Amino acid sequence: MLERALGKKIDHRGKRQIIHGTISYQGKDIDDVMAFIYPAPHTVTGEDMVEISCHGSMVIANEIIAAFLGLGCRYATNGEFSSRAFYNGKIDLIQAEAINDMINATTVESKNVALLSLEGKTSKIVLPLKQGIADILALLEVGIDYPEYDEEESITHDLLIEKATLLRESIAEMIASGQKGKIVRHGLDVAIVGEPNVGKSSLLNALLEEDKAIVSPIPGTTRDIVEGSVSLKGIPLRFLDTAGIHQTEDVVEKIGVDRSYQSIEKADLVILVYDGTDPVVDPELENLVKGKKTIRVYNKADLSKEKEDEKLYISAINGEIEPLKEEIFKVLSIDEKTYHTPSLSNERELGLLRQIDGDLEQAINEAKNKAGFDVLSLYLQKAYREVRELLGEEASQDLSDEIFSRFCVGK
Repeated sequence: MLERALGKKIDHRGKRQIIHGTISYQGKDIDDVMAFIYPAPHTVTGEDMVEISCHGSMVIANEIIAAFLGLGCRYATNGEFSSRAFYNGKIDLIQAEAINDMINATTVESKNVALLSLEGKTSKIVLPLKQGIADILALLEVGIDYPEYDEEESITHDLLIEKATLLRESIAEMIASGQKGKIVRHGLDVAIVGEPNVGKSSLLNALLEEDKAIVSPIPGTTRDIVEGSVSLKGIPLRFLDTAGIHQTEDVVEKIGVDRSYQSIEKADLVILVYDGTDPVVDPELENLVKGKKTIRVYNKADLSKEKEDEKLYISAINGEIEPLKEEIFKVLSIDEKTYHTPSLSNERELGLLRQIDGDLEQAINEAKNKAGFDVLSLYLQKAYREVRELLGEEASQDLSDEIFSRFCVGK
């Protein structure tokens, strides 16, 4: 295609090179360009690649694209470059998914965490798990095929329990790290909840550092969900200022209260706001947030005459909310180390880790009951396949296509 567009023969013979020429189509010159030729297999995708550098005009770029389409080229599909790199063994599935995370990163910190995966550092923490399961399987197979085999470390039920328990401990650490990495990469939905006129809207405005929500001394001002996003120490947080929860006969207010209930249900974190001048705990509110990760704050600290040491006081109207920000990080267990730790943090990866853990748990339980080695082997084989699927070594075509379809065009 490039030879036809440039009207000259190109003999790259496995060498990278830069060629100057004029792109022409149907007898019409379009632009003088530089063509950068990258021969396989030493490319991002493992295939022959060409990059064309033209003059900086979208008119020219679109004409060049139209010329190549006319010569028989087509547009890349979503994630096609990444999928080709994956299928050609240039990257594993964890690295491929990291490309999409890099593109969609909204903070420097989320980009940096994704970069750890793209560089292959996250895949490396999976390899000891894969090797550990393979080692147990190897011993099991020897025990099945050569029961008379006498070796210093022949498999026993107790040895399997010991080895599988150690693997489960490492998986627990991976999941805990992955949950933190997920927060850094994708952020959290945070619902601000409380009775009317406790200062929820003032708190939202203070967190966003802008007048997003209407603030009024009149109870019931907020009748719908008011949203705002902010990066707090690199964590993308999506705040939802909900309508004050109370009994009302007003039809519109009832709709707002119902939506508040829905926001609480969907939220990853709830900030329950009480009036610091009258800090009476509301049993109904406490019941609504039961089972949710919740931070309780007492607003209007500037008006509170007496403060209890164990309570978290803020003054949203004055922007004095630093104690709340610190508490958010304390509750999420996020620290500086989180930003530099490779982690398996998307739903596919965390889901597979939990499946592997479940298989190892089953194997341990069966070993405690002195089940045969052939039974134990079934659970270990399943766990091993899932580790390979985690890396993309056993990912089905349908699964791979579904993953790459989420990418933006061409990446």
